[in-house]
Amino acid sequence: MNAGIVFPNGDEDTASLYAFLASDEFRRTLKVIDRQLKLTTATLLKVPFDSKKWNSRANEQYPHGLPEPYSDDPTQWLFHGHPCGSVIWDSEARRIADGPIRTDTTVLQVAVARLLGYRWPAERNPEMHLADPQRAWVNRCADLAQFAKEDGIVCLPAVRGEEPAASRLRSLLVAAYGSQWSPATEQDLLRAVCSDGQPAASLDDWLRKRFFEEHCRLFRRRPFVWHIHDGHPDGFHALVNYHRLAGSDGEGRRTLGALTFTYLGAWIKHQQDQQRDEIPGADGRLVAALELRRQLEGILEGEPPLDLFIRWKPLYHQPLGWEPDVNDGVRMNIRPFVLARLGNGGRKNAGILFSAPKIDWEKDQGEEPLDLQRRGRRKRGEDRRQEIRPKTGFPWFWSCPGTGKEDERTDFMGGPAFDGNRWNDLHYTLTVKRAARERHEREAQAEAADDLTGPRNTSDTGENE
Repeated sequence: MNAGIVFPNGDEDTASLYAFLASDEFRRTLKVIDRQLKLTTATLLKVPFDSKKWNSRANEQYPHGLPEPYSDDPTQWLFHGHPCGSVIWDSEARRIADGPIRTDTTVLQVAVARLLGYRWPAERNPEMHLADPQRAWVNRCADLAQFAKEDGIVCLPAVRGEEPAASRLRSLLVAAYGSQWSPATEQDLLRAVCSDGQPAASLDDWLRKRFFEEHCRLFRRRPFVWHIHDGHPDGFHALVNYHRLAGSDGEGRRTLGALTFTYLGAWIKHQQDQQRDEIPGADGRLVAALELRRQLEGILEGEPPLDLFIRWKPLYHQPLGWEPDVNDGVRMNIRPFVLARLGNGGRKNAGILFSAPKIDWEKDQGEEPLDLQRRGRRKRGEDRRQEIRPKTGFPWFWSCPGTGKEDERTDFMGGPAFDGNRWNDLHYTLTVKRAARERHEREAQAEAADDLTGPRNTSDTGENE
C-alpha cells in the first residue's frame, strides 16, 4: 500500500510507460480519480493510458533508450564513490553524460569515507547495472585507493609519526580533482559545508568541530565513520571506520584494541614525555587521554553500562565484551560509546563520540510473538505450537520494567507474564551471560545424547528422564 509496481507486458512498452508515469499528467489524472493522500494500488491502474501518444513522447524524450542507473548521491547504493565525480542527464543530447566536477556539500564527506577505507557497493560489485559514465567514475576510484588507511583508523593530530588527518584528506582531494585543484577549491568546499555563515578556518578545523555532526545528518543518524575523542580541545581525536570496528572474526575487537593501546597508547606516551619536559598543557591532555583509555578498556571488557545488548538474540548468544556483529546495525553497536562518560569535556548524550548521533533505545513498535505454529504434518500427541521466546533465553520479553532504573534493567531474568515488549536499553553482566552460555551448552549436549541413545527409563520411578 506504500508503493505500486507496474509490470510492462513487454520491453517495447517500458519506455512509454516510464514517460507516462513520470509525467505531471499521470499525477493530475490520478488525483481526479481519487483525491485521497494514500491511494490503493488498484487506483494506479485506473488512469487511462494512451499507448500511441506516450510511445511517441518516449521516442522524443529518450531517443537512445531509457537512462541506465546513475546517481551522485552518496546515500545510494549505486553511487559511484568518487568525491567530486559527476554524472548527469544531458537534456540536449538526451542521454547520460559526465557532469561538471562537484564542489557540493557531500564532497568532503565522501573523501573522508574513502580516507577511512570505505567503498560503495557499486565499487564492490562489477556486475551492478550502471550507466557507462557512472561505471567510468567507479573505475576512477581505483586511483584513490592508495590514500585509504588499511586499519580504518585516522588520528586528527599527528600520532605514531603518521600525517595528521587534514594533510591526508588534502592529498586525497588533490588527487581526486587533478588539474582542477587549487587552494581556492579547498575554500569552496569549506564554504559548501557551512550552514551558519561561518566557514571552518581549515580542513583540520572542519574535521575537529563539524565533520561528525554533518556525517550523522547526511547518513540518517546511522554514522559509519565514528569520531572518538577524549574531550580535551587539543587532545586525542580519531576517526574510525565503523565497519572495521564491527568486523567479523575478531576484526572488530582487534580494531578497538589498536585504537586503545596502539594509537591512544602512543599519544599517552607522548604526553607523558611532554609532562616530564614541563610542556604547557601536557598535564590536562594526559589526564583526558587516560580517562578515554579507561572508557575504551571498559567497552572491550563489556561490563554494564558499556555492554552490548541485542534484543533479538537469546541471552546465551549475547556478546561477551566487544564482540560486535555488523548485521546488528549501528543503533545497537554504538550504545557503549554513547553511554561511556568522560571526566571533563564532551557533549551531552554523546559519550566519547564528538557529538550525539540522536539515537535512542526506547521500546520499538510492535510486540514479539511467544510462539509460532509448527509447519508440516503434526505428529500424534505433538503440540502444534513452538515456543520461540522462552523466559530462559529472552527474559526481557517477560514483564520487563523497560523504563525503570538502571539496576532494574540490569540482569533482569524475567517476570511472571509474557508481554513481548521490545525494550532495547537493558544490561547484562558477563557473569550472567557466561552462565547462560554454559547452561545452553549443557542442554545442547544432553539433547544430542538423547538423540543418539533415546530417552533413558529409570526403573525406580518409572519416569522418562
